[in-house]
Amino acid sequence: MTASDVLARTQIDAELASLPAWRYGQGALCTALKCPTSAAALDLFASIGGLAQAANHHPDVDWRYDTLFVTLTSHDAGSAVTARDTALAATISAAAAAMGATARPELLRTVEIAIDTDDVDAISATWRTALGYKRQEDGSLADPMGRGPSLWFQETATPNTNRFHVDVIVPFSESGPVLDALAATGAALDRGQAPMFVVATDTQGNRLCICTEEGRTK
Repeated sequence: MTASDVLARTQIDAELASLPAWRYGQGALCTALKCPTSAAALDLFASIGGLAQAANHHPDVDWRYDTLFVTLTSHDAGSAVTARDTALAATISAAAAAMGATARPELLRTVEIAIDTDDVDAISATWRTALGYKRQEDGSLADPMGRGPSLWFQETATPNTNRFHVDVIVPFSESGPVLDALAATGAALDRGQAPMFVVATDTQGNRLCICTEEGRTK
């Protein structure tokens, strides 16, 4: 297959119906696989590596004790999701099940840092240089090694007094309990843009957003 096998959002959603361990968000397929032991997680890591080599298609895998976080996109297709990603996701799920791993989608959370600004170009280079990041097509900045949180600029003519806020990206299927737990802490929730995102403000006026894949085209 080539980069022409990019899947539209409707196709991705259809594929996910047969991939219950996987979620779609930030333009990628992702899963969290909890193994019986740390050693089992390493064995599964090695198995995923073998599957990736056989398919000549390589996911990002983050090993955390007994849990693996796996992300799939196709770099040759502009980091979009392709049929190769859904095919590899299916084989990874089969290997995980055979090794006793269980999917833990509630663990899937990604953090972005957002800065309110009325002039992106005036500050982008400063942050890009300091962090060693690369500028993306949408103007956001990303760690080329995928280790640090991405940084994006929320362009507005009226920047908030507190210009920084954190976006926490969670699967829509897991977002309800997260929002309920936030409300229980005393945070005020603005659901005006739900389910795409909900703005949470703590009792001292600091903001964060709980973001999901719903309402987005990619």
